[in-house]
Amino acid sequence: MNMHRFTTNPFDDDKLREECGIFGTCDTVDAAAMVALGLHALQHRGQEAAGITSFDGHEFYTHRAMGHVAGNFDREDVMRGLLGKSAIGHVRYSTTGETSLRNVQPLFADLASGGFAVAHNGNISNAITLRQELVRRGSIFQSTSDTEVIIHLVATSGYRTLLDRLIDALKRVEGAYSLLCLTPEGMIACRDPLGIRPLVMGKLDDTIIFASETVAFDIVGAEFIRSVEPGELIVVRDGQITSHKPFIGLNPRPCIFEHVYFSRPDSIVDGNSVYSVRKAIGAELARENGVDVDYVIPVPDSGTPAAIGYAEAAKVPFELGIIRSHYVGRTFIQPGDGVRHLGVKLKHNANRNLVAGKKIVLIDDSIVRGTTSLKIVQMMREAGAKEVHMRIASPPTANSCFYGVDTPERSKLLASRMDIEQMREFIQADSLAFLSIDGLYRALGEARRNDGQPQYCDACFTGEYPTTLTDHDGVGQSDQLFLLSERKKAV
Repeated sequence: MNMHRFTTNPFDDDKLREECGIFGTCDTVDAAAMVALGLHALQHRGQEAAGITSFDGHEFYTHRAMGHVAGNFDREDVMRGLLGKSAIGHVRYSTTGETSLRNVQPLFADLASGGFAVAHNGNISNAITLRQELVRRGSIFQSTSDTEVIIHLVATSGYRTLLDRLIDALKRVEGAYSLLCLTPEGMIACRDPLGIRPLVMGKLDDTIIFASETVAFDIVGAEFIRSVEPGELIVVRDGQITSHKPFIGLNPRPCIFEHVYFSRPDSIVDGNSVYSVRKAIGAELARENGVDVDYVIPVPDSGTPAAIGYAEAAKVPFELGIIRSHYVGRTFIQPGDGVRHLGVKLKHNANRNLVAGKKIVLIDDSIVRGTTSLKIVQMMREAGAKEVHMRIASPPTANSCFYGVDTPERSKLLASRMDIEQMREFIQADSLAFLSIDGLYRALGEARRNDGQPQYCDACFTGEYPTTLTDHDGVGQSDQLFLLSERKKAV
């Protein structure tokens, strides 16, 4: 489904990438400016494109652009045109749909009830099936994004109120979603019944804010209130908050990779400090797979907290043996084949005086294709390292994600076609080991199983997908997942 895919940085394509981040606020002066600040804090969740839609009580205003928040939403002429006291915003990587402006969110449509803008984090795993059905019924799509399916389902629902039409639409949807919807009737924030993708609620004075991560509240000075619960829809209108829970209760399965890599270390996810969890992951890794070395060296920046935890548990010095350049633009022009092998040095360089003649262990969060790991091991050897070991702060990533993470097809995942020894040979390390799935759960303070069910979506490691995947395997999701129950309201 990733048509016309391009790599924004040719040397950064060996990481899993979160599809997007969302931020919204209502009933505040300069709402669009606050959203722009929030999107800055969420830039790591999507660096391909950004967009903001605002509402002034009468009209909707939208600006969408390719590239970073900076350079697009720090312009006075752009921000001056985003009027109103309510706004939602989105930063994007494409996992479903081509890379083009027509797929940049928020998406907007004029419905019978008025304007409807939506920002979506996640992936609708039956979007193709639903789209084909809607097209047969006469719907005309303006994008190739799975998010537009939700708009058409809302538009064609037979229910009377907008909220009921949205609930009706979500009954048809399979997969993962955290949504922010901006309407004339207020803002609606909702999360899928399994809570796969994150969404949190905060407050600044009398202003309610929603975001993908708590770190976005920090940048605007807001207070974190709570997570939006799995299967919950929260409506904010005229300063009033109502909570609706129209789906049957399920065992939540939030994405475990938020703790491993996606979220910023200074965020709180599922009640846990991401930084503290990553240090605990490193400690578990040291206990499971210690090795006799002189230094523990992180692969910056994502491997740093785990490396600190590893070093503390192993009682081995933590050192910066790899220095990362933070000034390599993601839109760097892809070089010709003749210098491609030098590419990794644009971002990473060996601290030669430190590593020469030493036995080192490199700590990274994951191995996807393995190409970057190979280059970094080679770089350490060229710098004179006596031994180069690698430890990975997660289990082998052997399965693709269908819930809003940009993963290669399964055949391109190194762990899907090689055992650990073959992977070690491929990256040319002296030894290679991964954290066990049980070790990952221990770092999170969880048992691996509770009544036979995993506590997180860990399908990228285990292949145990929490929903069926209609577009992938042709099997429909059970209607039981989205049975409507009596709606409950609470402030």
